[in-house]
Amino acid sequence: MEVLQNDRLIRAAKGLPVDRIPVWVMRQAGRILPEYREVRAKAGSFIGLATHPEWAAEVTIQPVNRFDVDAAIIFSDILVVPEAMGLPYVMEEQKGPIFPQVIRSQADIDALKTAVPEEDLAYVLDAIKIVKRELSGKIPLIGFAGAPFTIFCYMVEGKGSKTFSQAKKMLYAEPALAHALLQKITDSTIAYLKAQVAVGANLIQVFDSWAGILSPVQYSAFSTPYLKQICDALTEVPLTLFAKGAFFAREEMAQLNCATIGLDWNMDIQESRQLVGPNRTLQGNLDPCALYGDFKTVETETKKMIDQFGTQRYIANLGHGVYPDIHPDKVKCFVDTVHNYPV
Repeated sequence: MEVLQNDRLIRAAKGLPVDRIPVWVMRQAGRILPEYREVRAKAGSFIGLATHPEWAAEVTIQPVNRFDVDAAIIFSDILVVPEAMGLPYVMEEQKGPIFPQVIRSQADIDALKTAVPEEDLAYVLDAIKIVKRELSGKIPLIGFAGAPFTIFCYMVEGKGSKTFSQAKKMLYAEPALAHALLQKITDSTIAYLKAQVAVGANLIQVFDSWAGILSPVQYSAFSTPYLKQICDALTEVPLTLFAKGAFFAREEMAQLNCATIGLDWNMDIQESRQLVGPNRTLQGNLDPCALYGDFKTVETETKKMIDQFGTQRYIANLGHGVYPDIHPDKVKCFVDTVHNYPV
């Protein structure tokens, strides 16, 4: 068992007492940092950066040095899983991910493979190994993947969307086809996350970024069963579920075998605690836009948030990823305010 110099994040996830509130920031390894942009320019493209283990490791560690966060999160992308399954994507500037091919039939699903992480995603695993060596037990490293439904959305829609109407169409018109694809994604995701843990990831986060486009009934049918498979399979380390917009599923998620439930900024904190119960840790949930305020505003809003969460069974974070035009010093102010909050 690895001994960490700072294990507050893991202690909080497990419901153990902490002497200081742990904090990290979604998308902390990214476009807010000028040092990230330098490496990104050297790589030539986002995918070029994500698939180059040394550079991916470098930008993973940058926010650790800059912000003194309590965890690193491996620099990668949720869409490496469909690519590993045989459905490649391109990242277009200003547009986001584009899949030249999409899934429309059983034949399309049959053509996909179940990813073999050690072969198809070796660059992520290699980056994790480098980060672990560089961190040298200083803080934990978070591994991650997209939730099966969110990955399904991209594989069927072919791009980002406000409605994902093509993806949702399949849920209504061909539900058996949807379940077949979701299961194949789930099998690949479990293998991928287990491989991340095997090479050193101390915690896992599953991002259900498009959960909020589903009705409660659809979420119970097309997301929760696959999240359950992942939670039941990943027993080695604490697991966090972050389902953006799925305010209706908090109680349902609390029944799964996860340690932590991440909240977005639209989810009421005290209501969430009542729904989730005392045996799950909460993570979140400051509105990223609060970091556009002056330093006093950032400090005030952060303290107001912690006042509601309390200091135990809590991991401080934003309610979504930090926006690229937010000044790094505001993120540092957020982190410092959390660390200075009396426990």
